[in-house]
Amino acid sequence: MAGAATTATILISLALVHEALLTVANWRLYFLAHDYLAGKATAADLEAADNDALATLGSLWPSMLIWIAAGIAVLVWLWRARINSELMSDAAAHRRSRGWVVGAWATPVANLWIPYQVVSDVWRASAPRRSVPVTLINAWWALFVVANVVVRPIQWRMSSKFDSVQDVLSDANVTTLLTALYVAAGLLLVLIIRRITAWQTHKHAQNAV
Repeated sequence: MAGAATTATILISLALVHEALLTVANWRLYFLAHDYLAGKATAADLEAADNDALATLGSLWPSMLIWIAAGIAVLVWLWRARINSELMSDAAAHRRSRGWVVGAWATPVANLWIPYQVVSDVWRASAPRRSVPVTLINAWWALFVVANVVVRPIQWRMSSKFDSVQDVLSDANVTTLLTALYVAAGLLLVLIIRRITAWQTHKHAQNAV
């Protein structure tokens, strides 16, 4: 359990660093384009920036690989946490069957609320007292949904075509907002993972005595 939590935490952190670097790359592109129009940068400068390591990191495949790896790590941890929470209480403490731990994320429309139910039920079932508030879960899920359902589609549309420096600036601004949402949601998720893991580890240690 602790190993799965550590792996998930590391990969979430890498995904957040990736998003931060992508934001840096977008702002660099804006400043280079601005300088180019002002005669302070050359076409060679733009081409070099478009082909260096920072630009490559922001391309489609590296982004997909990082997020997929982080997602799998979180699912592995969540599956184990769900099993442990059932042992600590019982299956009746959960609103959804165990299959939804994975299936909820891939089911259209349902993925807007069922993953939240799965995690919040694991949270309650793992807590030392059943009346523990789910404020942390609420904040994490709200940030996650806003980032992926509202801001991410806007950012994708903006980054698909640049007709002016203003378009580049708008994309950089939206990317900054998206990164801020992801970082906030990611940090909250790490806290959730660590707290549930600590609760379950403590309970297991008590039962072993």
